[in-house]
Amino acid sequence: MKILKIFPLLLALCALALPSRAQLMYKPEKGTFALMHATIHTITQGTIEDGTVVIQDGKIQAVGKAVNIPAGAESIDCSGKEIYPGLIDAGTHLGLGEVESVSLTQDYNEIGDLVPEMQALTAVNPNSVAIPVTRVNGVTTVLTMPAGGRFPGTAALIDLNGYTPNQMFAGYKVVVLNWPRSGGFGRFDRRSPEDIKKAEEKALKDLNEYWDLAKEFAMLDAAAHKSGKPRNTDYNPAMEALLPVVNGQAPLLIEVEKDKDILSALRWIKEKKVNAILGGVSEGWRVADSIAAAGVPALVGPVIDLPSRPSDRYDAAYANAGKLNKAGVKIAIRTMQTENVRNLPYHAGFAAAYGLGKEEALKAVTINPAEIFGVADHLGSIEKGKQANLIVTDGDPFETKTNIEKVFIQGWDIPLDSRHIQLYHEFLDRQPGLKK
Repeated sequence: MKILKIFPLLLALCALALPSRAQLMYKPEKGTFALMHATIHTITQGTIEDGTVVIQDGKIQAVGKAVNIPAGAESIDCSGKEIYPGLIDAGTHLGLGEVESVSLTQDYNEIGDLVPEMQALTAVNPNSVAIPVTRVNGVTTVLTMPAGGRFPGTAALIDLNGYTPNQMFAGYKVVVLNWPRSGGFGRFDRRSPEDIKKAEEKALKDLNEYWDLAKEFAMLDAAAHKSGKPRNTDYNPAMEALLPVVNGQAPLLIEVEKDKDILSALRWIKEKKVNAILGGVSEGWRVADSIAAAGVPALVGPVIDLPSRPSDRYDAAYANAGKLNKAGVKIAIRTMQTENVRNLPYHAGFAAAYGLGKEEALKAVTINPAEIFGVADHLGSIEKGKQANLIVTDGDPFETKTNIEKVFIQGWDIPLDSRHIQLYHEFLDRQPGLKK
């Protein structure tokens, strides 16, 4: 008991003993900024040489070669620099986990198989160490997703700045469905082919039964609204969460990987008349024409990954995005990481090098996810009136040698600081150990 009483005091003393420089964190600053003499990659309206972007009240107030700079604006010389929209990762667990090896810090997998009502946004930790690590590499917005059961919950799009999840919310949520998987679960799966087939059929049967219940709930809800009377059903948060999806008012994000399963999902989407987005699609390149014909967009990634089959070429994952894009599928790139979302530019760079091309790769981490998520009115490109999510670089953001020199999120000038940077400087200039 005595040890428990003095433990908080010991922690406080240890904190005081740490070098102050390693604990220093600067705060974002808001104001009016004029980023001048830069090469501006607007994404949707071409490239502007020697241009200026004016940021005011959190938005892009002006962009072009000759713009009026408001009185009192802070002028920032960006000669020789390039300005891009903040990069958008279309699938992560950022903010929902901290230390992969410590289960208590993981909050993206809820108990239960059918929990679409579980909101990822409520579990986001705005103080996650991984958030500053991510944004100093140019990533300003991410879709943070639940994982686990058949309907593991509802993903949320967040900007990487804010003291609360609601301050970070970027205006988009989507229910996630993990599609029933065919085949085994690797070499340790000892089930017979017959048992595997039965498990797949049962999973599809259970999904359809659950979807039919959701349709019935939607019919009861519509009848209640029409009559003007309260709905005569028990409170059911899961059905409430699926209501806009079943009614076609909101999309459903279907996580699916294998070519056979993708085709199965596409048939289900058509049969059920679902407004859908595909996620993962590691074997999408095998059925790219079918995805394109269905008109369903795809969140592709991770790109820097191993092939899904031993017989595939080494670059199957790298080339997947380019092949889907060539077939006419609208794609966005994602990392599906928690700690290493910062590597999004390099996932896009690999896709660019293996068939997607730089221009399309830039779209796949900016305007494409913004359009897929229905937030292109304020994110995804550098246009007057849009939210000021911007990065200033000294080169191509997909190149590892490139430095990110400025990051703006919601118009805030974000300090280029993170736990990684603090540790780098701390141990770069470390003093010799003390003698006993």
